[in-house]
Amino acid sequence: MMMRIFQYTLGLLLAAAFLAGGTAPTAQAQTLDDKLRTFVLFHKLEYVPEPEGRPIGLEATSWIGGDMNRAWIRAEGEQSTLHREGEVELETLYGRLVSPFFDAVAGVRVDRAWEAGGKTRAHLAVGLQGLAPYQFEVEPTLYVSHEGNVSAGFAASYHVLFTQRLKLESELEASAALQDVPEWGVGAGVNDLGLGVRLRYEFHRKFAPYVGYTHDWTFGKTADLAGGAPNSGALVVGVRVWR
Repeated sequence: MMMRIFQYTLGLLLAAAFLAGGTAPTAQAQTLDDKLRTFVLFHKLEYVPEPEGRPIGLEATSWIGGDMNRAWIRAEGEQSTLHREGEVELETLYGRLVSPFFDAVAGVRVDRAWEAGGKTRAHLAVGLQGLAPYQFEVEPTLYVSHEGNVSAGFAASYHVLFTQRLKLESELEASAALQDVPEWGVGAGVNDLGLGVRLRYEFHRKFAPYVGYTHDWTFGKTADLAGGAPNSGALVVGVRVWR
């Protein structure tokens, strides 16, 4: 039953995206969307040398479209360099500009983990992304899985420019859920909180190696399911690239 609801709702979202994209826009919107452009950004491509597993982390965003309507892909994942363990979250979204600094987005997210035989789950996703006052980049998103589980994620980042090339990025990530999902290590309530800082130097405008530090906390049932320390920190080294 939930799978049918999931498929039906997805169909409505895709239809809405198609109609929104095809609706006759104003002359200004037509001018803005005349040229099709693409963008790819690897926010993080990093190695974590200290924790068990010594993972490689990836976070990337790309889009294709104009100024009003875009197709977005957001990806985030981690792979151990010592074991066959890792996971990835992949989101495919339709986005439409709803204010000078914000896009509304809707689409699907697929999670895949490949240890212990592997597992997969899918979500509907709806949210916002853009630039809040005081130059904070924010990304709140609501998710409903194909089994009806509701969760939410929030990410925010802020950049400090020491020079035109030396920059410090701070970030915050948090998630919460309405239901327990033990097979994915998720408990009801606030699940986790992550804080990080990364200092990068742009040798080229599209190539910037960095060093940083991240600290993560888990809470409540999620911490119990993790079975480890409720908080941990790690040094990271990596590179940020875009085109």
